[in-house]
Amino acid sequence: MREETKGSAGCLLAAGGAATALLAWAPLARINIDGGFAQWHRDLSVLYVDLPLIALGGALLPLAVWAAGLRWLHRPWLAAVAAVTVLALGVWGLTSWWMPYERPEFVY
Repeated sequence: MREETKGSAGCLLAAGGAATALLAWAPLARINIDGGFAQWHRDLSVLYVDLPLIALGGALLPLAVWAAGLRWLHRPWLAAVAAVTVLALGVWGLTSWWMPYERPEFVY
């Protein structure tokens, strides 16, 4: 595999990882953006704090595994499988762990 192809594949993995992470994160952050019932839960900090971090993590995680896989495994297809697997595990961890803050409905 040529060096240009390896670089292009790494960029494609990074873009796909960022898009996948954002598409998995967006339904979880929806209530903070639209506010829910009577806009009680509106918190736009998810747009300027969480959104860039999710996109950066989604781009850097598969890219780092791709680069490490090329260096240590010397097989591009095996490095791509490892990068996609780590991206899938990262998205699974994101959707099972991350939950945006929601104020309680009733304050006593």
